[in-house]
This record gives sequence, structure tokens and C-alpha cells, in this order.
Amino acid sequence: MTLTQQLMLIALITCTTLLTRFLPFIIFRSDRPIPPMIQYFSSILPPALFGLLVIYALRDIKWSSFANSLLAIAAIIAIVLIHLWKRNMLLSIAAGTLTYMILLRI
Repeated sequence: MTLTQQLMLIALITCTTLLTRFLPFIIFRSDRPIPPMIQYFSSILPPALFGLLVIYALRDIKWSSFANSLLAIAAIIAIVLIHLWKRNMLLSIAAGTLTYMILLRI
């Protein structure tokens, strides 16, 4: 790929990223109410994506191995407890990941 092609590709990716960032603000201006379907999706998608993340993270765990399953269960318990305590998804994910990584290295 030539330098010109690389610069054109970077410019295209930059414009596309900016468009995806600004498009919701253009479509859903503040002078109009948000459509009910978008409000519904905004309430349903975060827990659904959190569940999908949990399934994705646990897909490669070998549950037949006692040590691996024990580590995964400990991380899940840490996630649940931190989330019930603080109600913060980012903190829950970070705590679960940290718990799993620390227990994996011990």
C-alpha cells in the first residue's frame, strides 16, 4: 500500500468514526423527544450486553477441570458481590478480571 493510499485510508476511517460519534446528536436533537423505541433499547441493552460479556468470557473455561472451574466461580462471585455492593458495571468487570488473573497466577 502506497503512502497516498495509507493517508486516504486514515482520512476515511477518521471521517467514519467522527460521523458515527456525531450522528446520534444530529438525528436526536434536543428540541425533539427521544422516540420510545430508543428509550426502550437504552434500558434493555446494557444488561443484555453485560450478560453477553459474561457468556463470552466463560466460553473457553474447561469446566471439567476443577481448578479452572473454581477460578471462574470465584471470579463470578467477586463480580456479583462487587456489583451488588457498588452498582457499577465497570468496577464489577474490573474486579472480576482482577480476581481471576490474581487467582490464576497464584
